[in-house]
Amino acid sequence: MLLKIFLILFCLTGCAKLSYLTEQSVQQMRLQWRGRPNEEVLKDPKISEDEKRKIILVGEYKKFFYHYFGKKETKIYTKTSFLDHKAVTYLVIASPHTKIEAHEFEFPFVGSFPYIGFFKKDSAKEFAKDLEKEDLVTWVRPVYAYSTLGYLEDRILSSFFEYTDVELAELIFHELFHTIFFVDSEVDLNENLASLFARELLFEYYKDRDELKTFLKLEEKKKLVNQRIVELIGILQTEFAKLGGFITKETGDEMTRRFVTEIFMPEIKGMCLKLEIPNDECELKGDWNQAAFAAFLTYEEDQKFLEKLRLDLKLNIKDFFSWLKLELKEFEKNKKFDSLTDQLKSKVSHAPAPTH
Repeated sequence: MLLKIFLILFCLTGCAKLSYLTEQSVQQMRLQWRGRPNEEVLKDPKISEDEKRKIILVGEYKKFFYHYFGKKETKIYTKTSFLDHKAVTYLVIASPHTKIEAHEFEFPFVGSFPYIGFFKKDSAKEFAKDLEKEDLVTWVRPVYAYSTLGYLEDRILSSFFEYTDVELAELIFHELFHTIFFVDSEVDLNENLASLFARELLFEYYKDRDELKTFLKLEEKKKLVNQRIVELIGILQTEFAKLGGFITKETGDEMTRRFVTEIFMPEIKGMCLKLEIPNDECELKGDWNQAAFAAFLTYEEDQKFLEKLRLDLKLNIKDFFSWLKLELKEFEKNKKFDSLTDQLKSKVSHAPAPTH
């Protein structure tokens, strides 16, 4: 168990220096130690009624999740930790100046990841500065939830309280899925599968309730914006590619700056206004750069092939999960493909997916 904890903490830090590793380990343990039993928190008069309601909701979502997959409930989310800040961790994403491509960080035993996580924002910024000295563009992204993949008893975090009830359900289903299915070195697949299953479980839990309809209506609008963002990033990538080996660090930065201010931001602002998407729900952050674009592509990785695969197999979400576990066993045993992602894609038919 200690070895597993060491590895997951190493994964979370993403830094080989002992000082960084020690800091992340201490902060992770501090987060665990600060956890208060939910029963105690629910009796505390200093805790707001809405926060108590959401703690109860997390318990209901958790019970639904494990019952749905026929698994015994774990002690995950039985305690609550109140944070000093809204975010629980900060991810550092890096990219070359001359292309939009997430820099991969290699870790012993657990593979590679397109980001590095820190519990302290100052530490994240300090590490980002070190990366910039290596001629990389960086972007620091706040994270409001994460999973230790079952190695530790994850806490309900006060950052969860920022979500609406439906958003919270999707978040909990997403994080819990990581505890029952996780593939080493395949970040995109893990995230896409967790997102796919979380969304399907959301439909199961909320059915046709009004809050789900409101949530999905906004999500559809945001999906259109996100699709356009991917298209716009593709335009900048094409411009970089045209210059090939002649593009310099300075040229890449200037191209990105002008693209963001003259094309990207005006179009996204206009699209959000037209679709009546609130500013806090639109991608209007002012620090878009090569690394931020790379991060967006990482987290918005197309999961259509997974949805199509399930349709091809004609499986409900529960049976699809059982099928995935068998595929993972086959992959680990035979290693006919470089990744489980490649193995799954090989099973997708080339026929158009049926429309509804």
